[in-house]
Amino acid sequence: MSDFYVGLGLVIVAGILAGGCSAPIKLMHRFRYEHWALISVLTGMFFLPWLTLAFSVDLKTVLTTMPMYAILKANLFSLSWGIANVLAGLCLIRIGFSLTGGLMTGIGLPIGVLFPMIFRGSGMFADAPSLFSRAGVFIGIGIVIMLAALLLITLAGFGKEHGGKGQCCSRSGFAIGLLMMAFAGVLQVGLSFAFVYGYEPINDTLRANGAGPIGMLVGVWAFSLPGGLLVNFGYILWRLYRNRNWSELISAPREVFLSILIGIAFLGFVVSLGFGMQHMGALGASVGFGVYQIMQVVTTQALGFVSGEWDGSPIPTIRKMKAALLLLLIAVIMFSAGNF
Repeated sequence: MSDFYVGLGLVIVAGILAGGCSAPIKLMHRFRYEHWALISVLTGMFFLPWLTLAFSVDLKTVLTTMPMYAILKANLFSLSWGIANVLAGLCLIRIGFSLTGGLMTGIGLPIGVLFPMIFRGSGMFADAPSLFSRAGVFIGIGIVIMLAALLLITLAGFGKEHGGKGQCCSRSGFAIGLLMMAFAGVLQVGLSFAFVYGYEPINDTLRANGAGPIGMLVGVWAFSLPGGLLVNFGYILWRLYRNRNWSELISAPREVFLSILIGIAFLGFVVSLGFGMQHMGALGASVGFGVYQIMQVVTTQALGFVSGEWDGSPIPTIRKMKAALLLLLIAVIMFSAGNF
């Protein structure tokens, strides 16, 4: 039981880091998307994971013994997450910080929670109970509550569009943003699935080569993230080439630092998520993912309120959002009960 509480705490931390890792963007005045994304992606998805792994094992030996099928499977999932990540970055501009985080999480959560209970993951996740078990019933109730919260978040978002004084865009731009967010919500579960379905063979290879607990977990992410890195990096380079604004990268040291913080927060959240899922046991892939996603929504909405994104919104709109946050916390309780 103590392991569960440790795992619960770690996935909560993961959700807070995931929901808040883009907050420094609001403090940037010169960097555009391609600038902060380039630095944060290279920091969190390439340099830090591979440097950690290099200090943990003999990379040459690991690379020659790592099962290729496991790497390919994990990277197909992370590739889909990479596409979702690009779409989410665009949606921040079109529909705002709060609505982007809320919709992306709400759409992806049922998929990310239910799928590992139908198609079992690797390692400990292979022992997950079925959807029709007592645990499955509690988790199903939590998903229904989460979907109710998603509906309230969506209604609040439309209320903000019509009555708010915060971030806004044209009606057509808002509609396109919602459509992009729907695709991103489905694809974003690839990050969790890369870990759940590729964890055991990669982890076993790293353990056999002498990696410790941190080295193994960071190593799993290092081998799983190149697919997502490829999509993000390619899109960023295309934007830099199109806008011809490479020089901005060396003209704003403060914003370079903020971008590095985003990359560090990203790695912190995936490491916390991985450790948390492990501590939660067989249902960690489902319950851990669900709690992390809920806390991500709570964090994004809280940041939206603090930053003034909802300033001037009608009172009914604010009430809908507060009710949604309450439902999200109830959903966390239901997910936890399912794990018990």
